[in-house]
Amino acid sequence: MTIQFHCPKCGSLIAFADKHAGKHAKCVNCGEQFVIPSQSDQQPQTVKPDDGSDSPLPGFYHAVFVDNWKIFFDKDNLTAIVFVIAAVCFKFFAGGLCCLGILVYLGAWGYLFGLYLGVIYETAVGGDKFPEIEVGTSISFLWHIIKPLLVFTITLVFVEIPFFVTLALTRENGTSFEDMWQFTGLMDFVLILLFVVGLFIFPIAILKVAMIEDITSLFELRQFFVPVKKAFWPYLTVVVILVAACFIDANTRQYSPEAKESVLTIAGKLALNLAGQVAAIISMRSIGLFYRHYACFFSY
Repeated sequence: MTIQFHCPKCGSLIAFADKHAGKHAKCVNCGEQFVIPSQSDQQPQTVKPDDGSDSPLPGFYHAVFVDNWKIFFDKDNLTAIVFVIAAVCFKFFAGGLCCLGILVYLGAWGYLFGLYLGVIYETAVGGDKFPEIEVGTSISFLWHIIKPLLVFTITLVFVEIPFFVTLALTRENGTSFEDMWQFTGLMDFVLILLFVVGLFIFPIAILKVAMIEDITSLFELRQFFVPVKKAFWPYLTVVVILVAACFIDANTRQYSPEAKESVLTIAGKLALNLAGQVAAIISMRSIGLFYRHYACFFSY
């Protein structure tokens, strides 16, 4: 169950899982600290900042590279882990089945993206558990698939707007996404730079959306750059981990009945798909940990 209320200072809509009721939290928009109410639409009690509230929480790198792995060995997370394995196997074996395979593939990714958003949120607010898996029924079932796909797609498109606009303006000169990687001219360099900058901003953008559940928050650009500037190296670490996860997933292959591959080859492909999800979850938790450890830099 979700508790929704408005920030007592800036009025932004805030949502927390009901299990966090009574805990101290902070508005991502304005930095106001408050106690999470027990019911929706209640006015939260404001909290006077502690003496150390303007300092980062230590241990970021240890949390990312050591503590992150503990989530996979917690028995309380068994249900979520089984869900991830089932989703990966589902899209792996059914992904190559003609038109139906495309729907299965998108459905599996929709639920995985939803899990990613939940992982970011739960980690950011101090949790070390997987979020609860919501399957839904009828229309809500489809919404649990479509909403995360839309959130990730819109966020990615938003941060890449300068790249897409520049690419569209240079298409008349024969420039394309495939050709620009050949570095044949200055414009190729500009396009690649814009593309990389967009990817660099993506983790802080998806963090904002996961915390507030409001796509319009993407337009508050100042809130992207201040935390990144003040905690550049930790943020760069998050970006590198996310890029590594994307690289692993980009090199995965799905099962194809026509290929007539050996059982060992199929098992290897499936193992790589599962490894990609482990890397993806680690990267999502790293995004949440960035907020947890450097939340003081989101107060401006």
